[in-house]
Amino acid sequence: MLSINGHIQLIAVYWEDESGEQIEYTFKQLRDKSNQLAHALKSLNVKKGDRVACLLGKDIELVITVLATWKIGAIYVPLFTAFNSSAISYRLENVESKVLITNHEQSQKLSTIDHSSKVIVIDNPDTPSLDFHSLVNEFPVDYDVEETSLTDPSVIQFTSGSTGMPKGAVYAHKILLSTYPYSKYGIAYEEGDIFMGGADPGWAYGLQNSIFNPLSFGIPIVMYKGRPSSETYYRLMEKYNVTNFAYAPTAYRMMVQDGPELITKHSLSVKKLSSAGEPLNAEVIRFFKKHLGINIHDHYGATEVGMVINNYHAITMEIKNGSMGFPTPGFTISLLDAQGNPTPDGEVGEIAIDTTNDGYYFKGYWNNEEKTAEKMSGKWFLTGDLALKDEEGYYWFQGRSDDIITSSGYRIGPFEVESSLLEHPAVTEAAVVGEPDEQKGEIVKAYVVLSKHSSPSDELGEELSLHVKTNLSKHQYPRKVEFLDELPKTTSGKIQRFKLR
Repeated sequence: MLSINGHIQLIAVYWEDESGEQIEYTFKQLRDKSNQLAHALKSLNVKKGDRVACLLGKDIELVITVLATWKIGAIYVPLFTAFNSSAISYRLENVESKVLITNHEQSQKLSTIDHSSKVIVIDNPDTPSLDFHSLVNEFPVDYDVEETSLTDPSVIQFTSGSTGMPKGAVYAHKILLSTYPYSKYGIAYEEGDIFMGGADPGWAYGLQNSIFNPLSFGIPIVMYKGRPSSETYYRLMEKYNVTNFAYAPTAYRMMVQDGPELITKHSLSVKKLSSAGEPLNAEVIRFFKKHLGINIHDHYGATEVGMVINNYHAITMEIKNGSMGFPTPGFTISLLDAQGNPTPDGEVGEIAIDTTNDGYYFKGYWNNEEKTAEKMSGKWFLTGDLALKDEEGYYWFQGRSDDIITSSGYRIGPFEVESSLLEHPAVTEAAVVGEPDEQKGEIVKAYVVLSKHSSPSDELGEELSLHVKTNLSKHQYPRKVEFLDELPKTTSGKIQRFKLR
């Protein structure tokens, strides 16, 4: 808590950047500043239903912008700061953004593109663009919020674009209600928690689950603007007494790679670890269980529908390493075959979400009815992800629908093979694809990034193949292994197997 003019106020955000600058922002300050910005946006002729884009990282101004956008009934459009000019141009043009809020560095990307957005920068009042803070401070802190319904659009979140051009997924305002079961039982925010999520606010998990879900529960969050490292994560968790932490498998794998010594250097209060973005490997789970005494809970979601299958912190449940867990309360999940029929337990099917559920908040893709229709099968929204359900009701991720490898009649999911490769001490990252083969249809090929202590060789490739053959199965092992310095990924960190194919 923070004392301002003798009044105790609850801190909403602990903010810190790479240079060491620190800010504590209260819930009242967020309310007042977002009210002022709402006035400012209205003065720029932004109306209900207009689009307001934001090209910022983990900045307080981003949080203020989202709240102000919602308060005037406009639609928020997150942009990722790693986007280049063409990616920014495509999104701004697609949604016809009226205002773009960014910083001076990012604004330089706009010089080579045509756009009609009014630009507001947060950190340089000497540019031709409007200055955020000067503009905001012109207006009062009281504002009458525009009335919106549960089904009015609130966010246009672009997909990561792993195949084809990115599509703008439109969320309804009821998203905070819809994500309540995940927040309450999956992440399990509780009184006294301090939450830190590493995901970037340019993406769905970073925006919704790392910022606005915890804040809606009255839970303070830690926002760090800077280059990520294992040492930084541990230091911040210790400094701010973080009790609840969530990040992507890529980050957890980095922390494993950097070893347990860093953990012993810090006094940590963390009680809950969660992972989302892509499936979590069993070796990573075992590392944190051994050295922190905590099971990482793996969660599954999609850009369009949120977190719909999870391992739950709020209940005592067996964590099966590699499993996504059970469906989120309020959501009906089915696994469908190519004909749209439910698959039996133990067989692979495409994860589908019942659109008649009250929690379903996806309103389709912005100005793209054709692509929206392609994702539907009757009442079911098709995620494009494959899974199977075991006899106990646990769901197991098998890969994207176009990532499944068919070899000698076997359908092989890449994730299980990748997880087996990651068990080998020489491997930091791995991606598995199918390579055409005249005899078998396809064979399994692995692309491997080695640890800093290992060097590529034919002998190591054979060793890795034998490792999978010995520890997984004789039909799933990679018949070819190729070493790479890095794997191709989307800007949100997901492996692009289609590029490897």
